[in-house]
Amino acid sequence: MLIRFKKNMEKIAMGLLSFMPDVKNDVKKLQNTIKEYESNPDWNLYLWKEDDDVLGAAGVRLENNCIIIQHVSVNPSHRNLGIGKKMINELIKLYDGEHKVLPSDDVQEFYLKCKDNHIQNEEQ
Repeated sequence: MLIRFKKNMEKIAMGLLSFMPDVKNDVKKLQNTIKEYESNPDWNLYLWKEDDDVLGAAGVRLENNCIIIQHVSVNPSHRNLGIGKKMINELIKLYDGEHKVLPSDDVQEFYLKCKDNHIQNEEQ
């Protein structure tokens, strides 16, 4: 289930985002990223929760009436189970119609795989 990030989940969110290549090993950049999600109304961070465990994080930003998916991260011990795809598809459902949903350059390849899967599932 996709849930909206709250301040009391900051350590979990930072841990998950630390697996992203663009913030990996850069604590200052990670702290700035979390601060941006907390303070910028155009940035929204979501966490993926299953059975009381937070397993993933996905971040979006509003830009020119488009939602840009800029971060997708899954706990390494839960990868290759479809969690990233579930997060992408839930974000598409959440924002589609209200805004055009697009990937950032960093998540574009993964997004296209997930979006194609989302479209195929709707057609069945």
